[in-house]
Amino acid sequence: MAADKETEVKFPDGSPEMKPRPIVRLGMFLISHSPVFSVICSVAGILVLFLLPVLAKNTYISENALMPGSAHSMLSNQDVLDGSEFVMNIKDLRLKRVEAQVLIGEYMSNLGAQVYHHKFFPEMNRFHSLMNSSSSSSYGINSAGIIRAPRGDGKECIVLVTPYDHTNDGNDDEVFSLGIAYTVFSLLSRVTWLAKDIVWLVADSRYGDYRSVDAWLSEYYAPSFNTSDNFIRAGTMAAALVLKVNGRGEVSQDTISIYAEAANGQMPNLDIINVVNYLGVHRQGFSVKVEKVASLLSSGWLKIVGETFEAAGKMAKTLNPDWNFGISAADYVEGSATLASSLYYQALGVPTGPHGAFRNYQVDAVTLKFTSRFPPKTKLRKQQELFLRGARVIEGTIRSVNNLLEKFHQSFFLYLLTSPSKFVSVGVYMIAFALLIAPLPMVAASLYMDASSTLPKATDKYVLKSWIWLDAAKRVFSIHVWGVVITLLPYLIPGHHMAAWVISSSSSSLALLVIPGCSPFTKWTMLKSVTISATFIGLCLMSIVNFAAAEIGALMLVPMCLMCQPIRQDVRSRSPKSLLRALCNMVLVTTPMVVLISKGGSTWDWVESLWEWKSATYLYIGLACMPCWLLCISILLHP
Repeated sequence: MAADKETEVKFPDGSPEMKPRPIVRLGMFLISHSPVFSVICSVAGILVLFLLPVLAKNTYISENALMPGSAHSMLSNQDVLDGSEFVMNIKDLRLKRVEAQVLIGEYMSNLGAQVYHHKFFPEMNRFHSLMNSSSSSSYGINSAGIIRAPRGDGKECIVLVTPYDHTNDGNDDEVFSLGIAYTVFSLLSRVTWLAKDIVWLVADSRYGDYRSVDAWLSEYYAPSFNTSDNFIRAGTMAAALVLKVNGRGEVSQDTISIYAEAANGQMPNLDIINVVNYLGVHRQGFSVKVEKVASLLSSGWLKIVGETFEAAGKMAKTLNPDWNFGISAADYVEGSATLASSLYYQALGVPTGPHGAFRNYQVDAVTLKFTSRFPPKTKLRKQQELFLRGARVIEGTIRSVNNLLEKFHQSFFLYLLTSPSKFVSVGVYMIAFALLIAPLPMVAASLYMDASSTLPKATDKYVLKSWIWLDAAKRVFSIHVWGVVITLLPYLIPGHHMAAWVISSSSSSLALLVIPGCSPFTKWTMLKSVTISATFIGLCLMSIVNFAAAEIGALMLVPMCLMCQPIRQDVRSRSPKSLLRALCNMVLVTTPMVVLISKGGSTWDWVESLWEWKSATYLYIGLACMPCWLLCISILLHP
């Protein structure tokens, strides 16, 4: 007992020392073993990404009130003939160089719709000087018609959009989409079951499909003082469908391509895609498709991965027949190509169609592009088959939305598609992101403790230990200020000069690398610790805005942050492990630069498109990715 009392640790006031809580001990254990923890989490995160096509679930209708396909279509061959006559009249007017808005308005009015024309001025948002910006003197005209629902109270509506450029004589696809929309609009003007108003918007696409729709929505939701008195509104928008026709596609079956991505990775409620997919495939015999990364479809290494998962699935079934793990190698490759496309377009943050303008106002919308298996110059009878079936898909979708008593809310808003009928929810794909960034705070804490334990003996250890991170934080802060300047620089440069931006950004970055920003007492480990902490914060903040962009950023930045170490130390040691680490660091740091240089002017166009569409990914690259990259270079060049 006396020995126990002698070894008992006490504070100066005589009170016994409390044992740390289990979560604190766990944290200290992970910090002390951060290298092993980093390798395990990084490998697991990448493995989960490859497993996503296998973990994808079949889509299903969450909202029972939608009831797609529960009622027979009311469209007849006579409706198709009326739509074909409408198409021919529009074509004749275009040949005579006569404005088509008047005729479209007359057709809408004859159906009993309220018709008006909306004039708008297109706004260009490209890189330009503040002093040189000027508005265009030309304007576009949107035509809109509203059918009031006989069973509704005017508080809700469904919007059907058809982009149309009456100045383009060679594009018959837009005229064909007008015919399909007119057929559906004509039917809806006669039915008695309609409970929501129907708005048909013929958007003037001379300045782009998105701009005309966005201008009309801006006037609809936030009217300006210049709004004309004849602008008519319906109720709150329950959903919107953008209709397009591609008569030049080479497909073996009539196809519906669905485009759903909007600004900053926003997606419509999954139920609206499920309704279109069900009606298109099971009711009208279409082949429904979503975008894929075509280069991955012929990838050999991806096929090997798929075959590995297929073999693992077969082995799992032999152990337990109830286990449904694994898919065929062909399905895995196709699912991975679709998943990569969905992840890329969400991360890009640029809308893939005019439907993106509706998501800015929290309206669920998709763009549907119909492609016929027959060439454009086929007999009219074969074209009318697509005409009828496409109109029935639109009719069925509108009828399903018409059944809703509230907004879409039952299904998912955060998801990735692996096919039109399979998806990965956020609860699954966020696991990969969490595993990738989990080592960052542990490694940062471990580096901080290492830097604190190697303080000079001639200094006040207690004071310096509290402020040792300050010099490194100044360095990190200065490079992030550089990122802010570089991000805003293209907007301040007069005109459209990529060379000026490249020269100024490269010269300033070289200056930051040459000019030392840390005191002699600051170790590279402390600079790396603060860099990792700043990167962790940037990734977490971006995951709130655009999860897909944060996921891709974590794949690039986390390995770079974890592995960076002064090259001089690795070269001096000359061990195989050190030389391999130095080579990996050089590859990780130089790869982004090589990719950007190899793309040339297309890189500038890509960055400019991010700015033009007000994508948060532009700020993410300038304020998080570029500073992290430059800080990693600074660590590699540290003496």
